[in-house]
Amino acid sequence: MRPDMILPAILFITLLGSLYTLFTQAPYAQLAVGRHVNNETQRTIPRKLFSSLEQLARLVDISYCVGSTGIQKPFKCLSHCADFEDLELITTWNTGLFFSDSCGYIALSHPPSPKRILVAFRGTYSIADTIVDLSAYPQPYAPYDPKKVEYHAHNERRSPRCLNCTVHAGFITSWQNTRDTILHHVAAAREQHPDYALVLIGHSLGGAVAALAGIEMDLRGWDPQVTTFGEPKVGNDGLANYIGELFGLGGDNGAGETRHPPLHEDPQDRRWRYRRVTHVNDPVPLLPLTEWKYAMHAGEIFISKTDLPPSVSDVQYCEGAHDPRCISGVEEDTLAAALQRAAVTLEDEKTRPSEQAALSYRRASRSVAGPLDDDERYEHEQRLPFHLPWDLTLPRYRLWGPLLAHRDYFWRLGVCVPGGDPTGGWK
Repeated sequence: MRPDMILPAILFITLLGSLYTLFTQAPYAQLAVGRHVNNETQRTIPRKLFSSLEQLARLVDISYCVGSTGIQKPFKCLSHCADFEDLELITTWNTGLFFSDSCGYIALSHPPSPKRILVAFRGTYSIADTIVDLSAYPQPYAPYDPKKVEYHAHNERRSPRCLNCTVHAGFITSWQNTRDTILHHVAAAREQHPDYALVLIGHSLGGAVAALAGIEMDLRGWDPQVTTFGEPKVGNDGLANYIGELFGLGGDNGAGETRHPPLHEDPQDRRWRYRRVTHVNDPVPLLPLTEWKYAMHAGEIFISKTDLPPSVSDVQYCEGAHDPRCISGVEEDTLAAALQRAAVTLEDEKTRPSEQAALSYRRASRSVAGPLDDDERYEHEQRLPFHLPWDLTLPRYRLWGPLLAHRDYFWRLGVCVPGGDPTGGWK
């Protein structure tokens, strides 16, 4: 890991540990139980949509074969490929193993299966890479506009404006690095199969790239349907509102202000053109931090059961971008408590050498340690909530819970083995 990435990594490992600890405390447990007893029947998704999401989870899991054992034509791999006899591989892509890497595949789904052009975006293999990737600051974002006009080419409906939008620098770079390849193959597939629906799927960081790809493809008039699993926050409130308006999810990201479109039996219903699936205890949809001006967008579908496999009754739709019954219901309280917990811990252990090294760049670079001067004391106070020493973090918090929660979307995603990861609980 590069030296300049060490402190961001410490920050996010600290938050993941704190999130897991708080997620398992009584107040949150009671909230989770309440989800199952308070009008949950009215929020439960239809069985057809459940089956569609479960299938899409297997399809995005196959993307983890790219870059390892691979996917071969017509559609063969060590994962779930045998489940999809009607799929035809078009191409795979892999831009490398660096910060802005992107990986996935494009395939055709032929009859008797639904006629679709599938674009699957893989997440990051390394948890350390994921933590570092989520530490990037936002940059200005201007949506692609192929005609530099205010209307969609395919139906002339007015496009929303992306006002004061910012985007995660790593996510937009990942999309830019692979965009030409994907757009070329998708354009060719659409020309050859004009009656095939365009479906984008992504897990983890791949979900964020799928979001940006979906924006551009929609502005091109390609009418994509986007489904993501464990998608992190892509940008700020401006971008979140823009995604909501563009895909008909609602533009107001205030809690309870924008109602999600009503569910129908058809999982291809156009009012469900964007499905952002989240899972209880998964910290990644809560990152990057709201304090860094990142925001979730509407379109959420929430899996409230911790273990695999979920049933239909465990999967509910959410209203707007901040439904307190879904993943964002614990965001503000949890993150605030996590930072406070880290600050208190550091205050209690401020004599530890590891803390001194983490708290001040200046003091760490000194040849002789001494009392903090006024400037360093101010810096110490500012950094307290954001630096927890490794020797405090690792023994005290168990990280496996939230890390598995981030992989557990209908299946345990992220390992290219026959039939999928056998530890996930499916028979």
